[in-house]
Amino acid sequence: MSPAAEATTSTARAGSRDLRLSQLTKEYATFTAVKSLDLVVPQGQFFALLGPSGCGKTTTLRMVAGLDTPTSGTIHLGETEVTYEKPYKRPVNTVFQNYALFPHLDIADNVAFGLKRRGIKDVKKQVADMLELVELTSQAHKKPPQMSGGQQQRVALARALINKPEVLLLDEPLGALDLKLRRGMQLELKRIQTEVGLTFVHVTHDQEEAMTMADTVAVMNQGVIEQMGAPIELYENPRTTFVANFLGQSNLIAGEIEGRDGDQVKVRVQGALASVPGDRAHSESGKGWLGIRPEKVLIAEAGQPIDAPGDVITGGYVTDVSFVGVSTQYTVRMPWDQELMVFEQNTGARAMLPVGTKVDISWRPEYAFLLDASQDAKAGIEED
Repeated sequence: MSPAAEATTSTARAGSRDLRLSQLTKEYATFTAVKSLDLVVPQGQFFALLGPSGCGKTTTLRMVAGLDTPTSGTIHLGETEVTYEKPYKRPVNTVFQNYALFPHLDIADNVAFGLKRRGIKDVKKQVADMLELVELTSQAHKKPPQMSGGQQQRVALARALINKPEVLLLDEPLGALDLKLRRGMQLELKRIQTEVGLTFVHVTHDQEEAMTMADTVAVMNQGVIEQMGAPIELYENPRTTFVANFLGQSNLIAGEIEGRDGDQVKVRVQGALASVPGDRAHSESGKGWLGIRPEKVLIAEAGQPIDAPGDVITGGYVTDVSFVGVSTQYTVRMPWDQELMVFEQNTGARAMLPVGTKVDISWRPEYAFLLDASQDAKAGIEED
């Protein structure tokens, strides 16, 4: 487990104001949305709860905000329990997808709203500082309808941050933006979090969003955390088929595990012998799924040399080709009738391989991972 994952599963640090959820459960009449969740979010970290619709991530966020009452379990900020505190008494603010700005107030008054409601009269400097932080100083006198979606999102952020919460909760905050704006706001949110140094807990179903911004990502599925750690760890070394499929795309090939050989685990895959590093092998006997990400697979015409070959499988042919600019995405049907994905960077080193081309594929053993075959190979694959 990575240091980031260990930090989020440990008990709260002495003297810190970590967010700590203990055995947190939310049950409804017909289902359990969150199941005995144990989680520590270190103070000052950008933390993402990632998962598909219905996995329990928004319910978890609402319990932290005080908008939903847990069935059982506790919520602490440092040593202070806030499980049953009213939302307005918690040092927590939430930014929602729909912004919830007041259309009749200008931007400065929207940002100042929380302070004025608490009876603070001299708010001018604090508002100016917040507008500078979100780079909207010149827009102070505009009304929300006059602003773009990205600008309105920054206003909502400033309105939440001016109240100086210990934890800022972000519920799908970029969901209403178009792709280009969303990518720009991902970088903007990370910049702001780094500047203010607050704990951000960000709920999203967007894998790229979580990986771009978060220090630690917890992948949720059916009310529990499947795996938690730094984004690169989850992507490169998934521990379940759900994480392998939900966080990007994976080729999962059925194999028979032959056992450990030094620091490698050997797997018989469709007649070929493949190797998986011991620390990426999450099963060491019986049947298993050998996993390899599409961009880690090398491809060449049958019989032609493969650049930096590793474990090689022959006898495939191209069934589909998609040009997506930075890469060409091939679908290759293998002799055992499984289709594998291969993403090749468009370096111009050779021409695109047309449909029907007979090919060999290869991958470096250090990029493979191995999962228990009792898991569903299609878990985590989202239907279009």
